[in-house]
Amino acid sequence: MEEVCLNSEPVFDMVDEYEGDGEGEGDCSAVEHDDETGSKHSKKEPPLPTIGLEFDSFDEAYDFYNIYAKEQGFGIRVSNSWFRTKKKERYRAKLSCSSAGFKKKSEANNPRPETRTGCPAMVVIRLVDSKRWRIVEVELEHNHQVSPQIKRFYKSHKKMILAARKARPPTEPVTEIHTIKLYRTAAMDAVSNGFSNVSEREGIHQPDHSKHLELKEGDAYAVYNFFCRMKLTNPNFFYLMDFDDDGPLKNVFWADARSRAAYGYFSDTVAIDTTCLTNKYELPLISFVGVNHHGQSVLLGCGFLGHKSVEYFVWIFRAWLKCMLGHQPQVIVTDQCKSLQIAVSEVFPKARHCFCLWYIMQRVPEKLGGLRGFEEIKRQLNKAVYNSLKIIEFETSWTEMIKKHGLGDNKWLQTLYEERKQWVPVYLKDTFFAGMIPIRENKSLNAFFDGYVHKHTSFKEFVDKYDLALYRKHLKEATADVQSKNSSFELKTRCNFEVQLSKAYTKEIFDKFQSEVEGMYSCFNTRQVTANGPIITYIVKERVEIEGNEKEACFERS
Repeated sequence: MEEVCLNSEPVFDMVDEYEGDGEGEGDCSAVEHDDETGSKHSKKEPPLPTIGLEFDSFDEAYDFYNIYAKEQGFGIRVSNSWFRTKKKERYRAKLSCSSAGFKKKSEANNPRPETRTGCPAMVVIRLVDSKRWRIVEVELEHNHQVSPQIKRFYKSHKKMILAARKARPPTEPVTEIHTIKLYRTAAMDAVSNGFSNVSEREGIHQPDHSKHLELKEGDAYAVYNFFCRMKLTNPNFFYLMDFDDDGPLKNVFWADARSRAAYGYFSDTVAIDTTCLTNKYELPLISFVGVNHHGQSVLLGCGFLGHKSVEYFVWIFRAWLKCMLGHQPQVIVTDQCKSLQIAVSEVFPKARHCFCLWYIMQRVPEKLGGLRGFEEIKRQLNKAVYNSLKIIEFETSWTEMIKKHGLGDNKWLQTLYEERKQWVPVYLKDTFFAGMIPIRENKSLNAFFDGYVHKHTSFKEFVDKYDLALYRKHLKEATADVQSKNSSFELKTRCNFEVQLSKAYTKEIFDKFQSEVEGMYSCFNTRQVTANGPIITYIVKERVEIEGNEKEACFERS
């Protein structure tokens, strides 16, 4: 297993330059055609021009774009150059499709027909650090048809062949040679199709693609471009890629600077959302989510998982923990999954591992819907889970439900009962969830990327929507910050701690706290009256206001 970690400036591995005989080794190559024999020697296709790619010289940058253009079926030219006046040194250039712009109108009697279309396809390269050329702008779309099958000869391609002929002994025939040093991640060739290009006839075992990320056309470069862009605009961006020994990409994890900073404040409880994996979405997304100071969900990192197994969960949990500098959360909330349980216990041994109550209750119709008396079973289950204030109440209600409906052999209910201390609210009173898990009936839970991911969302679609999703979440948080700052709280009790916390809490959190304080403050005396099995009756004295006067009232509560 190979890991590729980029946690500083983007690191691009230099590929060996092709020798004149065309057999040099390298990570980037093209498809060579022999026009006379019609034979075709398969090599890896060069990558798309991407913002952030760097080269040793202007010529290498030009060669890179020229090779790409040849493969796509169009020519290129230098349409603009910028020079420093004193040294006459080029520091910026625009390489455009040969069909860019339009020719000047000719005064000749029989002018040549216009062949240009004003094509927008281009790349802009700039000199950085006075020695390397970096791609800073890219436009790949053309306004005319391009195809590698169209046999057309462009001037820029002629330069490639002439350069190759000079590099070869004259006795050897030359068809086409690509000479380039490409600065990029060495693993990208394996990523391009989700797996390495290895054939069984070479005696090498084909990898099991069912346990790798299933990348469609355009997905690999979309993810790679996303990472390059994030590293350029977000210096503290972290990502880690997991490759099989045979080359295929197995797992990916990343977290931006904001997520890493947020974890420093909101590391109490972390939910690991595996909804996309459980529901078998095309996008195998896994998200690490916390709760911020407004009670809103905050992203703490996410990734793509090639397979729902212990090994893969362990890898991505360790990647996340490495990103967060080894600081473990106090509470981890996951779906009820055996693989997740084993992985969490291995990577986060000090954390309290709980199951999401909402996910479990959502499965009730699926697991029990076919049973006779389902509605009554559901009612009794909800009563046991949501209404039990003491452990004995839950145990009694659960036992009655099992006996009444003859559910003693139901495997799912047996598992739930065995693991009850990890999901039933009455067993978790001492666990801080930061309001993340709904513990009341009819309360729903929304995933962080809810509305942005559906069953058939592709990798490319997701990374395109990622920025928009986070922007809207950040905007919501900023709006809540402003509202809290400008709000004045109405105090409802005479407790000093209500005054103190009104100055420390945000509006959303203080409203929840105040509701609890108000209910507690009015109850100043309780006395047990009777005890009938699990039912205990108390008399509660409460202060109530009647016609402006405060009086005492007594209530019986069981």
